[in-house]
Amino acid sequence: MMVNSTFTQVGKNLSEAMRILGDGQIEPEAGPVKWRFNRTTIPGPLQGDGQDVATILHLVHNLIHDEEEEEDKPSQHRMQHVGEQGHMALLGHSLAAYISVLDRERLRKLTTRILSDTTLWLCRLFRYENGSAYFHEDDRDGLVKVCRLVINARYEEYASEGYSVLGSRQPVIYQSASGRPGLGQHLCSQLGLPLSSLCTVPCNTIFGSQHQMDIALLDKLIKEDIEARKLPLLLVANAGTPGAGHTDKLARLKDLCDQYSMWLHVEGVNLATLALGQVTSAIMAASRSDSMTLTPGQWLGLPAVTAVTLYRHENPALSLAAGLTSSQPVAKLRALPLWLSLQYLGHSGIVQKIRHSTALTQQLLPKLKTLASIKTLVEDELSSPVVLFRFSQEISSASSGGSVEGHCAGEKEVLDAFNRWLGEQLLQLVPTSGVDVVELEDEGTCVRFSPLLTAEVLGTQEENIVDIMEKLSELVSVMYSTMCLRQDFREESHRHSPSLSYVQQLSWPGLGAVRYEPRAEGMDESRRKQEMQKINSELLKKLQDLETDIIFSAGPEFGTEEDCIFVGMVTEDVDVSELVDTLASLGRDIEESGRLLDNMTEVVRKGILEAELQLQKANEEKLMEEGALRQLPLVGSVLNWFSPSQSSIKGRTFNLAAGSLDSTETTYSTKAQPGRPSLQDSSTSLRKQPGQRLFRRSGAGSDSFSETSSIGPAEETTRDTSAIPSESINPPASHPVVEEDPHTASVVVPGYIQETGQVQLEDGGASEERVPDGQEVEQSGE
Repeated sequence: MMVNSTFTQVGKNLSEAMRILGDGQIEPEAGPVKWRFNRTTIPGPLQGDGQDVATILHLVHNLIHDEEEEEDKPSQHRMQHVGEQGHMALLGHSLAAYISVLDRERLRKLTTRILSDTTLWLCRLFRYENGSAYFHEDDRDGLVKVCRLVINARYEEYASEGYSVLGSRQPVIYQSASGRPGLGQHLCSQLGLPLSSLCTVPCNTIFGSQHQMDIALLDKLIKEDIEARKLPLLLVANAGTPGAGHTDKLARLKDLCDQYSMWLHVEGVNLATLALGQVTSAIMAASRSDSMTLTPGQWLGLPAVTAVTLYRHENPALSLAAGLTSSQPVAKLRALPLWLSLQYLGHSGIVQKIRHSTALTQQLLPKLKTLASIKTLVEDELSSPVVLFRFSQEISSASSGGSVEGHCAGEKEVLDAFNRWLGEQLLQLVPTSGVDVVELEDEGTCVRFSPLLTAEVLGTQEENIVDIMEKLSELVSVMYSTMCLRQDFREESHRHSPSLSYVQQLSWPGLGAVRYEPRAEGMDESRRKQEMQKINSELLKKLQDLETDIIFSAGPEFGTEEDCIFVGMVTEDVDVSELVDTLASLGRDIEESGRLLDNMTEVVRKGILEAELQLQKANEEKLMEEGALRQLPLVGSVLNWFSPSQSSIKGRTFNLAAGSLDSTETTYSTKAQPGRPSLQDSSTSLRKQPGQRLFRRSGAGSDSFSETSSIGPAEETTRDTSAIPSESINPPASHPVVEEDPHTASVVVPGYIQETGQVQLEDGGASEERVPDGQEVEQSGE
C-alpha cells in the first residue's frame, strides 16, 4: 500500500510539474505579493528556510521562458511536442530514481526483468534475432563499446598486455565518406588509436549512387592493409546516410566482412522501417549485421530516452570487459523509460507512428515534382523515408526582367546561398515541418525533410505538407525572379560607376550588393573611408524607411564586406533600373548635403567672427558718441529722459547664401525681407499616393504605375527634416516666407536675429550664438 501511494504521488508530482513547466498559462500565486523571477531577481545564496515545490517549479518555468518574456514575442526554439507517451518516458526517469533506493536483491530482480523485456521487444520489433542490447545516452557510445569488444575478441592477449599487442598488427576501422562527420575521429580518440587506424572509403563516382560506399574500392583497400600486416577490424555502414538518407549495399558488405572476418556495424535513420510490415531488401539486410544502433526516442517522440545498440556475441565475459554489460543494477535502469513507453504504445502504436512518418515523405515527394524549379534528390523514391530537394536554375524560360544563362560567375555558390535561404525561410514559416539545411559534397546545399527524426517531436501532420507546398511555391517564385534580375542589377550598377560600385557577394541570397563611393578630391584614404561609411549608413536608413517590399540590410552578420547596401529578394515586376537610379540619387544627395552643411558651417563661423568685430566697433562708436555718463545705469536713465540720444548704430543682416554681411536699411524701408520663400512654395512637395509601391514597372498588375516618381530621391531628402532642413541645404534667393515656417534654419549671432537665409544685426547687447552643427559661443555685447 505504501508503494502504491508513493507511485501515485510520483505521478501527481510529475503531472503538476509538466503543467507548470509547459507552455500553458501559469496560475497567479495567491497572496498580496506576486514575485516575478528573472535573471536579476534570482537570489544567489540559498535561503535559510527553503522554498516549497510550487515556488521552485515556477522559478524553473520563468528561467525557461525568460528570454521570450524579455523579447515580448514567442521564441522560435520551442519545447518539443510531448504527448502521453512522452509523459510515460518522463515518469520512467522519476521511477528510476525511486527504484534505485530499493534493497539490493529486489533491485537486481527488477532491473534484470526490465532489461530482458526491453531487449526482447526491441529485437523482435526490429527483426534482430538472438541479440543483446546496450542502452547509452550518447548515440556514439554503443559503437565505441562494440569496437572494444572486437579488439578484445581479435587480440587474445589484449586483456593482459593492453595496447602493446596492437603494435604487432595495427587495427583498421573502415567508414564511408558519406558517414557521420567526426565519428571516426571520436572512435580513435576514445579507443586510444592513432588516426592512421581510420580508413575512409570513398563513395561511387562513376557507377551507382554517389552516396553509397564503393565496395570494389573497399575490397582493394582491405587487401592492401592485409599486405601491410594490418588487421581489418570493423566496418561502419549506413542505413540512411546523415545527409541524403541513402543506404549502402548492406548484403554485399556483409559478405565482404565475412570473407575477411570483419565486424559489420550499421547505423542510420532508415533502420526504423524494419518495424514495418513491408521492408525493402536493402534495409532487411541490416538484420544480418553484427551490431546496429537504434534511436527510438527520436522516431517515437520520447524525450530523454537512451539510444540502443543491438549486437550478437556469444562470450559474455568479453561483453563485460568491453562495457556492453554491467554488473551494477543501477546501470540497467537506463532502460526503464523505454520499457514504460514501449508498453504504453504497444506494437501497433509503434508501427503506426513509424508508418505515419514515412507516409509524410510519400505525400511530399510527388508534390515537389510538380514544381519545375525544384529538383528532388531521392534514389529509392518508393520507400525512402527522407526527401531531399533543392532550388535548381535549370528551368524553362527566363522572365522579361532578365536572362538566366550566364547571370554571374560562381553559379553553384549563388545557388547554395539561395537554397540555404530557402531552408531557413521554410523552417520559419512552417516550424512544424522540421526541414533543415544540409551540405552535400556533390549536390551542394539542399533542403532535407526527414520526418522520422522530427515528426513525432514536432507533431507534424498531413496539413503541414500542404503548408510547406504553399510557402514553397511563393518562395520559389521570388527566388526565380531574383535570380533572373541579378545580372540586370549588376549591369545597372556598373552604369552608375564610379558613384556606385557593385560588390561581388556570391554567398548573399538576394539581388546583390552595392557601395556608394564618394568623390575623393582632396581627401586622404582614412577620411575617404569615414565619409564612405557615413554616406552608406545614412543611405541604408533612408532605403529602409521607404515603403517597399524590398529588404535592404547591411549584409550578413559575419560578412567580409563592409559599408555595403545589400538588396534582398525581389519579385518579377521590380524595375531594377529605377531601383539603382534611386540608390545613386539618394547617395548623391546625401553626399552633397553633407558637403553643403560643412561649407555652410565654415561660412557661418567666418560670418560670426566678422559680425563680432563690427558689433565691437559699433559699441565703441556708441560709447564715443554718447559719452561715459550715459553708460552709468542711474545717470544714463536720467540723461536719456531729459535728452534722448539718437543712436547711429545700423542693423546688419547675414546672408547665408552669399556668406556676406549687409545693411538692414533696405529691409526696414521696404518692410520686406529679400530672399524669403513663401509658405506655399516652401511647403509644396510631392506626396506618395495611397496604395502605391516603389520600384514597380508600369503594367505590372494592380501596381501598374511607377512610384519612385511620387517620392523621388530629392523629395526623400527633403522629407527627412530631422537630418538636414531643405531650406538650409538650398537657400532661396528672392521669394518671401512667413516667419512661422517650421523648416526655418536657426543660426543666431551676437546682436543678430537669424531668419531663413539671413541673420539680422539689431541694436542692443550681445545674445547667444548657435551654429548648425551644435557648437555654441557666448560673447558679451557690452
